[in-house]
Amino acid sequence: MYNIGEALIGSGNELAHIDLVIGEKNGPVGSAFVENMTSLSIGHTPLLAVIRPNLPTKPATLIIPKVTVGCLDDANKVFGPAQTAVGRAVADAVSEGIIDKEKAEDLVIMVTVFIHPEAKNFRKIYQYNYGATKLALKRAMDSYPSTEKVIAEKDRGTHPIMGFKVVRLWNPPYLQVALDLDNMEDMERIIDSLPNRERILIEAGTPLVKKFGVGIISKIRELRTDAFIIADLKTLDVGRIEVKIAADETADAVAISGLGTPESIQKAIQEASKQGIYSILDMMNVDNFVEKLKGLKYKPDILLLHRNVDLETYKAEKGENLGDMTEWGNIKEIKEILGGNRLVAVAGGITPDKVDQALGSGADIIVVGRYIIGSRDVRRATDDFLKYLPQDPDTMRLALEEDEPLELNDAKK
Repeated sequence: MYNIGEALIGSGNELAHIDLVIGEKNGPVGSAFVENMTSLSIGHTPLLAVIRPNLPTKPATLIIPKVTVGCLDDANKVFGPAQTAVGRAVADAVSEGIIDKEKAEDLVIMVTVFIHPEAKNFRKIYQYNYGATKLALKRAMDSYPSTEKVIAEKDRGTHPIMGFKVVRLWNPPYLQVALDLDNMEDMERIIDSLPNRERILIEAGTPLVKKFGVGIISKIRELRTDAFIIADLKTLDVGRIEVKIAADETADAVAISGLGTPESIQKAIQEASKQGIYSILDMMNVDNFVEKLKGLKYKPDILLLHRNVDLETYKAEKGENLGDMTEWGNIKEIKEILGGNRLVAVAGGITPDKVDQALGSGADIIVVGRYIIGSRDVRRATDDFLKYLPQDPDTMRLALEEDEPLELNDAKK
C-alpha cells in the first residue's frame, strides 16, 4: 500500500514543486526506492534526504531531481538547501503526527524536486521546498484531494506556468456574441469593445468563417487569449475533418448542423470529444428535432434552438407577428434527453427583454448577434444583456484558497 502527494509553493525561479510517494519498505515503493537509489542516471542521480551530513531523516527519503544537474552550482542547490529542506520536512511530519512515529522505520519516501537552473536565493529554495514537502506529505496521508474535490475544481483552475486559462462551461448562464460579419476591421473593433468577462463566449459566425477561412479562429485567439471561441461551421458532412481543422485553430467548440444525417452528426460529435472541444448541434430548420435528438446515440455537449434570421427578418418587414418562443418550452424535456451536464442554447433575434424568459425556460446560453454587432455602442449593448446574468464565476474567490479542511477540535464536536 502507498500514498501519493503533490504540492507547489513559492514564486519566481526559487519556487518548489514536490511530487512524492510514501509506502512500506517491503512493498512496491520499497523496491522502487532501492532501484532508484542504485541508478546512475546522468544529471538526475538520486540522493538521500539528510537533516545535516551524517544524519539522514526518518522515514528514509530519496530525493530525485526533476531538472538536470548540469554543473557544480546546480549540485550545490540540490545537495544544500533542497536536501536539508526535504529531510527536515519529513522529520517534522513525524514529530507533528502527520506520519505515525511507530511506523517511520517501516516506511520509505521518494521525493522529486524541481530546482530551476536560474534559482539564486538558497534561503528561498530551502523555505519553499520545506513547505512543499510537508504539505505534499500531509496531502498524501490525508488522500487529498478527494474525487469530489477534483470534479468540482477541474474546470475552475488554471496552471500558473501555462500563461493562459482554458475556459470550460461549468457554471452557466453565458452570453454568446455571434460575429456574423464579413469585415475584419469590424470584427476587431467589436472584440476590442466587448467587456473582458468569462460569461462572454465569442462565436466566429458562418459568414466570417466563409470569408476568411477557419484560420479566423486563431486571429480571434490573438485578440482574446482566454476567450471561449466557437467556430460556427454548420457542418453537414465530413464532420471529422471539419472539426479537426477547427480544433487545430484552437476553437473551443464547433457548431454542427442538425440537418445532417445521423451518421454525419455522430461522427462530428465523436471527433469533437476526441479533440477535447465542445460539440454544438444547431437545430435551425430541423423538423421534429426532438425525435432526431432522441435517435442519436452520441449526444452533443450543447443543443442550439435557433430561429432562422432570414425568415424572421422577412416576417418583421411584412409586419407579421414573430410569435412567442414556443420551442423554449421544450428545454426541460431536451435536457432530460441530453442527460449529464449538457447545455441548451437559444438564438434568433433575442433582445434584452427576452432574456428573463429564456433563462426562466432553462436556457444556459443566450446567443446574440445583431443587437450587439450592429450597435454603435457595442459595450453598452453587451451590458444590456450582462445585467441579467450573474457575476463571473469565482470573482470573489481568494486566489490562494486551497479548500483543505482545518483540523480544529471545535469543528469535530
